Amino acid sequence: MISAALVKELREKTGAGMMDCKKALTECNGDITAAVDWLREKGIAKAEKKASRIAAEGLADVVVNGNVAYLYELNSETDFVAKNQKFIDLLNTVGQICVEADAKCEKCVLAASHNGQTGEEIIVAATAVIGEKLSLRRVTRVEKADDEVFGIYKHNGGKIVVLSVIKGTDELVAKDVCMHVAMYNPRYLDSSLIDQETLDKEAEMIKTEIANDPKNASKPEAIIEKMVVGRLAKFKKEICLVDQPFVKDPSVTVEQFLKSHNSSAVAYVRYEVGEGMEKRNDDFAAEVAAQAAAAQNK
Repeated sequence: MISAALVKELREKTGAGMMDCKKALTECNGDITAAVDWLREKGIAKAEKKASRIAAEGLADVVVNGNVAYLYELNSETDFVAKNQKFIDLLNTVGQICVEADAKCEKCVLAASHNGQTGEEIIVAATAVIGEKLSLRRVTRVEKADDEVFGIYKHNGGKIVVLSVIKGTDELVAKDVCMHVAMYNPRYLDSSLIDQETLDKEAEMIKTEIANDPKNASKPEAIIEKMVVGRLAKFKKEICLVDQPFVKDPSVTVEQFLKSHNSSAVAYVRYEVGEGMEKRNDDFAAEVAAQAAAAQNK
């Protein structure tokens, strides 16, 4: 009888799935050392060696279930693997799990059960098969009202994915807003959402810029204050979705575009794969040279 504790220990050592660990221990009569070797021979324990690698490539995707949408990012080490059908299949499976578990975050997906395995076990197993570290970086759950529509736009196959919520009935209008967000990456929906710390920091930067300009040396304090207010107002418009010139018609703002279609912006989420992560910096020539040198030294 193979105990659950022994299966857990082997899983922690190898990163292999629970069922694979149980099978390995059964085959090796409970000998955990032999089971580790068995998993490695079968190529199942590859995931352990990849745990420390950087996975900043991959794809994002979105899946909709009624009034709820799930946006998620699945990472790989290289862009090449992200184009692999096995990776695409895994991406789709993650979407299914999001819906089945009504996932609110990536941890919910990893803990959820799908066809007898947890999401984490499925990803670990795929890591062994595909040969690169794979990881589910993030999941965002978005809910809309009945009088609202979702807009979806995917750029470059899923390198940038945007989901919008628009009050109205036209999904094409909502998609156009997504295209704008993909292009201009606004920081806020509107100025009411800008935190005071951001405004104070920008105001200080503007004051410093004005003070460092010799042309402003003789200007009265009241004029300087008006300049600060004016530049701060411009800053807020530049970073807010509704105030930006619309990507398809810069003569109108996004808000004006929406109003012309009896719509208004409610929310948006923008994922860009690998944003804020350390990227691999592979030097192919150096790698080949190192392999050649190693071969000569054998």
